[in-house]
Amino acid sequence: MDRTSAFLPSYELTGKVALVTGAARGIGRAIALACAAAGADIALGLREEASGGELAAEIARMGRKALPIRMDESGQAVERVLATVGRIDGLGNNVGVGPENPAEKVTEEDFDFTLNANLKGTFFVTQAVGRTMIARKTGRIINISSQAGSVVLHGESIYCMTKAAIDHLTRCLASEWASHNINVNSVAPTFILTDGTAPALSDPEFKRRTLAHIPLGRIGEPRDVAGVVVFLASPASGMITGTNILVDGGWSVA
Repeated sequence: MDRTSAFLPSYELTGKVALVTGAARGIGRAIALACAAAGADIALGLREEASGGELAAEIARMGRKALPIRMDESGQAVERVLATVGRIDGLGNNVGVGPENPAEKVTEEDFDFTLNANLKGTFFVTQAVGRTMIARKTGRIINISSQAGSVVLHGESIYCMTKAAIDHLTRCLASEWASHNINVNSVAPTFILTDGTAPALSDPEFKRRTLAHIPLGRIGEPRDVAGVVVFLASPASGMITGTNILVDGGWSVA
């Protein structure tokens, strides 16, 4: 390393292994591709392992390795990643659901469904990966939160609650695991154009109301989120932990 390069930030992930959950489509897919482009090999956390074939092939064409794997809450998925590739340097937690439902109509079944996916699943995958990072004294964990953790979205009180919880869990883990050289941060997107949001955003009136909250004047793209995740996974963000980065086009300050 020459004297000049010692002062320059590095955004490379060459030689790293990243586990990205919810990788089949949308933001998760973009994160997996962006991390691979930065040099990482990728474990693709999926609801069904067969759904990752096309994405794995695309990553392979980039010259990186890809391991499609079915995720669950038992920790067996993490064990399989470790048995196959040896370690996990970075974790991108992208699994989440947000069914719209007015608070007065939420049932216990609705409540449990959202909390199990957004909180329970995220915590136990993070715990399983975190234990291995503690043993190695290094790691990067990035939770995909939402602007819903800090602003009100009508009809989504349970979703908003879980994302606020993810933001605070991020701070708690950042504090607990800092002594193990593990950075824990979260990324909070606004409405991002994905298969999940496309039906709502195809309604001109809904899109108009949404854009009225976004000073930058556009709906986000998955790559807008993926770029921040790569930064947080890279050496360039080495002094950042316990932070929630809003990718909201200015919604929170409008």
